[in-house]
Amino acid sequence: MIKKTKSVQKNKIRKIPFFIILFFILMGCIGIAFDEPRRILELSTQICLSCIGIG
Repeated sequence: MIKKTKSVQKNKIRKIPFFIILFFILMGCIGIAFDEPRRILELSTQICLSCIGIG
């Protein structure tokens, strides 16, 4: 009886990791849709130029 319950648990597919991956993919798509990569690159360029004393 104990072996049967262990084999059933091994074959069970965990759903939570799939939902987490789907959530982060969705959030990434939303960020791209709102043009976040361009904003981040602009900010990083400004920070780097100010760090080295050019900007």
